Amino acid sequence: MNAAPNSDAPVWRHVNFRRFWLVRIGSMGAFQMQVVATGWLIYDLTGSALDLGLVGLVQFIPRVALTLWAGALADRHDRRRITLACLLAPFAACGALAAGAWMQALTREHIFALVGLLGAARAFEMPALQSMLPRLVPTLLLPRALALSSAATQTAIIGGPALAGAIFLAGAATVYAVATLAFLAAAALTLRLPRSVPQHDTGTATDRSLFAGLRYVRSQPVMLGAISLDLFAVLLGGATALLPIYARDILRVGPGGLGLLQAAPAVGALAMSIVLSHRPLGGAIGRKLFGSVALFGLGTIVFALSTSFALSLAALCLLGAADSVSVVIRQTLVQLETPDAMRGRVSAVNAVFIGASN
Repeated sequence: MNAAPNSDAPVWRHVNFRRFWLVRIGSMGAFQMQVVATGWLIYDLTGSALDLGLVGLVQFIPRVALTLWAGALADRHDRRRITLACLLAPFAACGALAAGAWMQALTREHIFALVGLLGAARAFEMPALQSMLPRLVPTLLLPRALALSSAATQTAIIGGPALAGAIFLAGAATVYAVATLAFLAAAALTLRLPRSVPQHDTGTATDRSLFAGLRYVRSQPVMLGAISLDLFAVLLGGATALLPIYARDILRVGPGGLGLLQAAPAVGALAMSIVLSHRPLGGAIGRKLFGSVALFGLGTIVFALSTSFALSLAALCLLGAADSVSVVIRQTLVQLETPDAMRGRVSAVNAVFIGASN
């Protein structure tokens, strides 16, 4: 393993983990910023709610269609180089969006094509980047590192849209330009990470190797159970998809309140991720996983019945915190129980489950 020499040092003492953390927050933050800019721009351009929905679909389809291929690729080639390519592609796409918005030359088709490229890059980035982490820290520190990695994601989910909203007064082109610079900075940091070549070459991307991740997950009852439990919990309890209805018709808090409602789960998840980075879960993981899913369900039920804005915010924070526990447990299982040569494909399967449920 390419971890730092002192395996007892705190996670932050490992310089490669710090670089990894900054890559994660930079990439996700930039992606969230362009989501805000693109949503506003496409709706301002076409005035169509259908086109607004299609923007999300255009980014979602490549991620689902390509993720298994991305996992197989991450198990055959240097994961650092794959991650770098997946950061340079959105750097170019966001740069084109910035230039097009500045010149007022973007059409609906241009936007769809460029955000489709962003979605494809995300599909290949996730398995490669996640598979690098176990080599950057000692095994004993991996649960804390995963918690901090989750915290980086939640920070970006909260901070990216907030930053985009703050600078949107200068125009969509400015938001895209800042996102472009963030992707470039993440790419530069990726170059400073150590090479991450899988320990065993798995050959060409045949159908057998492509679906090896699915077969491996099926052969591991604990991992399959954890991933499936999370899938059905989110699939049947995804109340956040209804937030615009709750904000307008039930809580009557308007667009400002909607923004707070959308941020609340990420706030809860960020707080719990910070706690878990200092106080790992320890034993009785199964009971804690079931408990976190139960709390997720409780938070969803309270939110569904609430007519109080404050109570609704608290319920969303609770379900976000509970989901963070589930995420850390699931990611720890995937990383610790999977051979290095399979981590890309198993991470891809996990990503497909998450994407399907959401």
